[in-house]
Amino acid sequence: MSTATDTPVGRGPDAPRTPSADASRRRAPHDGEYSKAEAWRRRLPLMPAFLFVVICTQIPFLLTIWYSLRSWNLLRPEGEKFVGLRNYLDIFVDSTFRTAALNSILITLGCVLVSLVFGLVLALLLDRKFFGRGFIRTLLITPFLIMPVAGAMLWSISMFNPSYGLVNWLISIVGISPVDWTSQLPMLSIIIALVWQWTPFMMLLLLAGLQSQTGDVLEAASMDGAGPWTTFVYITLPHLRFYLELSVLLGAIYVVNTFDQIYLMTAGGPGTASANLPFYIYQRAFLGFDIGQSSAMGVITVIATIIVAMFALRLIFTSINSKEQS
Repeated sequence: MSTATDTPVGRGPDAPRTPSADASRRRAPHDGEYSKAEAWRRRLPLMPAFLFVVICTQIPFLLTIWYSLRSWNLLRPEGEKFVGLRNYLDIFVDSTFRTAALNSILITLGCVLVSLVFGLVLALLLDRKFFGRGFIRTLLITPFLIMPVAGAMLWSISMFNPSYGLVNWLISIVGISPVDWTSQLPMLSIIIALVWQWTPFMMLLLLAGLQSQTGDVLEAASMDGAGPWTTFVYITLPHLRFYLELSVLLGAIYVVNTFDQIYLMTAGGPGTASANLPFYIYQRAFLGFDIGQSSAMGVITVIATIIVAMFALRLIFTSINSKEQS
């Protein structure tokens, strides 16, 4: 005798049962287990890379924090002892450290902003069709492909040399006396070399943004009577906002760690006038053998870079979300 629970509603006792509901109920308890197993199966190929990153970055950083809490100079190894936060306190009263931090900010801002402007101008030019555009684009990308050491030597010897440098020859044509660029204007020399190297990077990012812009919008603006400048300010520039922010973020992260140009062009001189934080840390660690204070400087530099990158990433993500919502 069949009951109400044995026979589905609206079906006779001999009606065939559909397997979909029963199968879903039978699989339901196993779906969670399957999804977890599937998630771990997908994560497993990434584990070697994750372990490599932890071993190569996080463990050395933890050791750096430990060294920063100790007074340890390799010239006096017997005097090693735990000093807590004293190294950090000594850093903030170090005038050379403050100068190096200010130089890092000036070099980063100067290089990133000037490279961004030049990169935007070049991207706008390369976005147009003309004969030989591919060849010109390849030539403009070349400085970014040159090794930083080779680029620094090129600018130091071939361009800024006070006796036979190309820059002094060019300015002598208009009656300007030769300038010892790396000695008299060390910060400007470094920024010029960095701008030459990083402008192609900015150009590539902004050119990708320009080519992602649909032609229908530009055509509609032209039909409405908008001129080139109005179209650029009110249509193209807002469209490039994400690419501009990304260029500034990536450029700042890379340029703030500049070492090659400073080491080969000015050696941080005259004195420490052109030394930035990475170069000053190198001086304290490998020339002064002060492991404790150089480690503390490294920790402060990493923390400051993380804070700046965090705010920049939040700005970029906010821009992306607002663009998706609109």
